[in-house]
Amino acid sequence: MASHTIETEVLRIAYEQHGPSDAPVILLLHGFPDDLRTWDDITGQLVAAGYQVIAPSMRGCGGSVFTSSDTPRSGQTTALAQDAIDLLDHLGIAKVVLVGHDWGGRAAYLLAALWPERIERMVTLSVGYETGIKPGNKIPPEQIHAYWYQWFFHSERGHEALRDNRRAFCRYIWHTWSPTWQFDDATFERTAAAWDNPDWVDVVLHAYCFRWGAAPPDPRYEALEKQLEPQPKINVPTILLHGELDGASLATSSEEKEQHFTGSYTRQVLPGVGHYIPREAPDAVVQAVLQK
Repeated sequence: MASHTIETEVLRIAYEQHGPSDAPVILLLHGFPDDLRTWDDITGQLVAAGYQVIAPSMRGCGGSVFTSSDTPRSGQTTALAQDAIDLLDHLGIAKVVLVGHDWGGRAAYLLAALWPERIERMVTLSVGYETGIKPGNKIPPEQIHAYWYQWFFHSERGHEALRDNRRAFCRYIWHTWSPTWQFDDATFERTAAAWDNPDWVDVVLHAYCFRWGAAPPDPRYEALEKQLEPQPKINVPTILLHGELDGASLATSSEEKEQHFTGSYTRQVLPGVGHYIPREAPDAVVQAVLQK
């Protein structure tokens, strides 16, 4: 494993690289609240299968920092997708196998929709494509309840909880979203250190407030946002894995998405697994990634 950084127009992106530099590339995009340590039980298997693996820290997390104090700390998904493209461009990588979990999964869908020529195939974890968050779309009461943290982040008390008590808050989320996963303190702390990034809170709050129309977009991504209306279809071969016990995006939230895909699309629900699929069921992820 080697740790590196590259600098884009807005970010200094920290990433880890595993495996030979001349091998085909798998790009791993992590979610919230998490960091690139979520892939630790996966990367070795993928390298052994003949791949180079690149795992960045998402903006505002770990070693990925903004290069200017004037840049909006946007958490909108188009920003995350653009960060991934910027990383690949700086590394001179034309095409990847893409794996995304949670926020990384939402970014992966946009990468496949907007830059399909860059994605050979894709595995998404814990989130469906187009999850019905637009005005007028109905959200089942059970999913509304599961999204409690997103509504909480619209309040000043939610801001305080994330800013001043982030470890206790996120530990509770880990337990709630993955009720059968038994993690130890060391595992939690290795990842929690990544949330000490000074921009993490601002990026997280903007992500959820923007998602529900309560925060302005970053004008930098206006052109990309316009390309999402109407929601584009995806022709990249896709496998979706969703945990049966996911306490954040309920397994039912990824049902009936086939109409959004013109390429091959497979959805698999993992029995007894919660939200953190890369940590709870790494072998299932590897199997899906290596399936051609």
